[in-house]
Amino acid sequence: MPEVLRIANCSGFFGDRLAAPRELLEGGPIDVLTGDYLAELTMLILWKSRRRDPSLGFARTFYRQMEDVLGTCVDRGVKVVANAGGLNPAGLAQRLRELAVKLGIDVSVAHVEGDDILDRLGPLQAAGDPLAHLDTGRPLAEAGSEPVSANAYLGGFGIAEALAGGADVVVTGRVTDASLVVGPAAWRFGWARTDWDRLAGAVVVGHVIECGTQATGGNYAFFGEVPGLEHPGFPIAEMVEDGSAVITKHPRTGGEVSVGTVTAQLLYEIGGPLYANPDVVADFSTIHLEQLGRDRVRVSGVHGRPAPEKLKVSINLLGGWRNTMTFVLTGLDVEEKASLVARTMDDLVGGASRFADYDVRLIRTDVPDAPTNEQASAQLRVTVKDPDPDVVGRRFSNAATELALASYPGFYLTSPPGEGSAYGVFWPTLVSRHDVDETVVHHDGRRTPVEPGTGAPTPAPAGAATPAPAVRPAVPAPPPGETRRMPLGTVIGARSGDKGGNANVGLWARSAAGFAWLADELTVERFRQLLPEAADLKVDRYQLENLWALNFVVHGLLGEGVASSTRPDPQAKSLGEYLRSRLVDVPVALLSDPPPADRDAAGTPAAHDTR
Repeated sequence: MPEVLRIANCSGFFGDRLAAPRELLEGGPIDVLTGDYLAELTMLILWKSRRRDPSLGFARTFYRQMEDVLGTCVDRGVKVVANAGGLNPAGLAQRLRELAVKLGIDVSVAHVEGDDILDRLGPLQAAGDPLAHLDTGRPLAEAGSEPVSANAYLGGFGIAEALAGGADVVVTGRVTDASLVVGPAAWRFGWARTDWDRLAGAVVVGHVIECGTQATGGNYAFFGEVPGLEHPGFPIAEMVEDGSAVITKHPRTGGEVSVGTVTAQLLYEIGGPLYANPDVVADFSTIHLEQLGRDRVRVSGVHGRPAPEKLKVSINLLGGWRNTMTFVLTGLDVEEKASLVARTMDDLVGGASRFADYDVRLIRTDVPDAPTNEQASAQLRVTVKDPDPDVVGRRFSNAATELALASYPGFYLTSPPGEGSAYGVFWPTLVSRHDVDETVVHHDGRRTPVEPGTGAPTPAPAGAATPAPAVRPAVPAPPPGETRRMPLGTVIGARSGDKGGNANVGLWARSAAGFAWLADELTVERFRQLLPEAADLKVDRYQLENLWALNFVVHGLLGEGVASSTRPDPQAKSLGEYLRSRLVDVPVALLSDPPPADRDAAGTPAAHDTR
């Protein structure tokens, strides 16, 4: 039997279940405990916390978790790897060393730094690098806002170096989410930087488990089929030397691991089939999934390409200040009530031109002859933005409140008046990997530079054609015969999310025939019909036959990023479920498709019955 490295993930975001590390340690054997705490928005949140207290800037929830389990990890020889360092990995590492002394534990803590390049933006621009926005091509100099954070996405070899240096705990700043798996695997199996297929396999596995319980049934389109979803277990990847892995979870924990749940996570927040990471470009069109048994899905066959020459950088700009007041409109004449509020507010605040941005949205959630008061209600959201906090502050929110007895019948607001809040603008760009000085700082203070490696030219941009996968699964013709008007989600799953100002929606079928119909039905034009918000936006469509899936990237749907977006769902988390609710003509032949747990990714019966 090949050596197995059991890598568990206990966190998919800053704020995930506090008890997860303890649950993973007590539920069964693991070798590495990882946690992903960072997102583009999180970096802005951590900047705000560090501005208030320079000693902060890291994920304090991770520290609280280590208070609970650090001793257990050391006793059981479990390595801990987390990107919880955020904007201050050195500060978090020092806190953990002090915690170890307090608890009387002998533990080696290392951290990886060098991702923070805020101080280098000026010199890079002076040297001729425009730091162009990845989507718009605009140079950073035209942004018109002050950068408050700038972090390059680092790979896994700094983590591997720290573990090789004897670290029990490794904390990092901004590494890619998948690097939390790539690093321990490269360390344990001794992979070289040119082991492209092995590294690509680890990137895919890292992408599967990075969001915690999303791999074990959380946020799953067919959630009614998932047992114990009230408290799903966190995922574990049993990695082997060739870069393949089995995704599983501890027995007697809620949720499930199936080809369907893994497919859903693979489609989360991606673009085209070529998935670039600092250490390798993984070709998602070569992934093979196989259900081995209950809660066991094998991920294999991934091909890799040389790492890109440039690293992605996440820059947060201080965009200004914003404020929102939401009016609830109930019963009859909703549009007329909304019009009255819009006219009145425009007059009270001195016109929309007073603000840098003035956004008014009528959100129709009301139904005729509603059985409850709430179901008869719609919302009018008025959001303002401006560089001056006073402009969007109490003068604006007080104006909304003053209408309480002087406007439409049934008037009420969802919140009291308040001041505005700072918001950020996300600016993705690229820099040469040779402009980033990645360094491992060991427990004893030794500093080890991490070689940047040699990168290939940046992969083809979004929308460009990609080579066919090594093995292209056979796809039958769309099923003929009778159709029935019903929601797309009756037979198709979806998962959606954000990447800066863009949104992605991955959709997958539960059979080869279902995929044939989906690929034929859902052209870009048809996608725009089902999602009218995308009518005037650039939409990229990617086809992944090996996953029976399509992925759509909608450029600019989220404006300038999550922190700046005025959509009620600024991270596009519900976009996939909205598409699944749209009525289409579904072939009756697809209505008997079995759940994906009974099939492997090639459409053949699974190796073992999982029922």
